[in-house]
Amino acid sequence: MKLGIVGLPNVGKSTLFNSLTKAGAESANYPFCTIEPNVGVVTVPDERLNVLGEMYHTKKIIPAAIEFVDIAGLVKGASKGEGLGNQFLANIREVDAIVHVVRCFEDSNIVHVDGNIAPLRDIETINLELVFSDIEILERRIAKTVKLSRNDKTAAKELALLERLKAHLEDGRLAKSFETDDEEEMEWLTGYNLLTYKPVIFAANVKEDDLADDGAGNEGVQKVREYAASEGFEVFVVCAQIEQEIAELEEDEKKMFLEDLGLKESGLEKLIKASYRILGLISYLTAGEPEVRAWTIKKGTKAPAAAGKIHTDFERGFIRAEVVAYDDLIACGSHNAAKEKGLVRLEGKDYVVQDGDIMLFRFNV
Repeated sequence: MKLGIVGLPNVGKSTLFNSLTKAGAESANYPFCTIEPNVGVVTVPDERLNVLGEMYHTKKIIPAAIEFVDIAGLVKGASKGEGLGNQFLANIREVDAIVHVVRCFEDSNIVHVDGNIAPLRDIETINLELVFSDIEILERRIAKTVKLSRNDKTAAKELALLERLKAHLEDGRLAKSFETDDEEEMEWLTGYNLLTYKPVIFAANVKEDDLADDGAGNEGVQKVREYAASEGFEVFVVCAQIEQEIAELEEDEKKMFLEDLGLKESGLEKLIKASYRILGLISYLTAGEPEVRAWTIKKGTKAPAAAGKIHTDFERGFIRAEVVAYDDLIACGSHNAAKEKGLVRLEGKDYVVQDGDIMLFRFNV
């Protein structure tokens, strides 16, 4: 999973990135501090792995991982080359989802590129640049398809889709809200890799005082939430500055620090949950003495495809899967006890894997 962190200059992007990844990206109070995208890989916190590790006396625990890309701050006119322009936009095309950091705090010491704090205006600025960039992509595609469409019915159908989609974007709407019931059109739409078709998670960056009530008293946060709900996007409230402090702490200190702030989880944990929800992801687990490991898959994945995450041979030669639900295993205290109670099942090719399934695959190539 690859997430791109975007936003206007000086909204707390690089501070948040640093705290999430401890990668030490440069963070300073002036625009375009981030020129090359910084990349950091973060492991997904999953308490189930530690519990299984103890149960199986395992030698190695391997959590799932997320790659974060910190992309240069965007300004009005980026799609036409202003600021860092298309260099920024090219970096976003490679990610699965966009984490859009929106500034929802006042601070006279940190300049805002537009002079004042207005979360919805900031969101609109970024959206418009993404829309303009997508229109450019569609125009190039239209130019190619026009020639083919003269003698090809499929190309003519695609051309009609491209023109409808372009008109949709020219109305200032995102590709994500474009509707079609046609399977072939849906396939084309997905294949264009449009920026405004990607899922978005808004990180509402607030001051420490707004964390305890999850931004309920912050007018800017409420506006971001209303907008996100209208588009089907996710929102999480974070204080990038506090996240940076949390990142420096050991695990035990971290828990105490969060409790002192009246928080149940860190910004990273909130973001990971939002990422899994918006991308429709779950984790299944494998457990044994050599290693305990989490594997990230799409919801609705069947057993052979899940096995293929480990190795293509597992999918190709899939026979069956031995499955036990995590909660059942823990309640029984051991794999053998779960087996005696009939809670370890053998599943075939049509089994849809569930979050927390502990799986052992049998295959023959």
